[in-house]
Amino acid sequence: MTRFVLASASPGRRKVLRQAGIDPLVIVSGVDEDAVMETLDPSATPTEVTTALALAKAEAVLGLLDAAVAADCVVIGCDSMLYRDGQLRGKPANADEALLAWQEMAGTSGELFTAHSVIRLQDKAITWRAADATVTAVRFGHPSPADLNAYVGSGEPMAVAGGFTLDGLGGWFVDAVDGDPSSVIGIGLPLIRRLLDEKGISIADLWTANPVT
Repeated sequence: MTRFVLASASPGRRKVLRQAGIDPLVIVSGVDEDAVMETLDPSATPTEVTTALALAKAEAVLGLLDAAVAADCVVIGCDSMLYRDGQLRGKPANADEALLAWQEMAGTSGELFTAHSVIRLQDKAITWRAADATVTAVRFGHPSPADLNAYVGSGEPMAVAGGFTLDGLGGWFVDAVDGDPSSVIGIGLPLIRRLLDEKGISIADLWTANPVT
């Protein structure tokens, strides 16, 4: 019975998986994202950056698994960053940064890169790994100054890539998405399904092994 391990503390990712029939084992990676990014070539593409971060998170969790889980599981690492005006943007560092970002991106669009790494463990050994990223275009609305101040004051923008959500308070201020909505929340179901397909792991088997109770 293959256990589905999510290397992320994101409640949005866990919610998406549970709504899709999988109750993951959540183990937070604790990866220092800035340290990982410092090891990358300055010319690395958004796909390369987010994929490297997703892989680092999945790898960090491997040593935290107990023997029973490590005997048969898939570990999923995740990373999302917003690409806008030629720059990759993660979580705003503080409220002032989040407010400025929203003032700049209101009425514009950006590309959200969501990367996933899948590592297959059998008998405590890595038998396969794969990683890739998907891109979703996001068009932002024009929140009023009062709404924007209230949104930033909620603290939500500082906890999420790009300073916005689709499934939370920020959903009021997203006019449209072109691509996979689940990847905007942080876990792209189509991408993970494709990666799992490469190893012959079926979603139906994962439903059985990781039922939502």
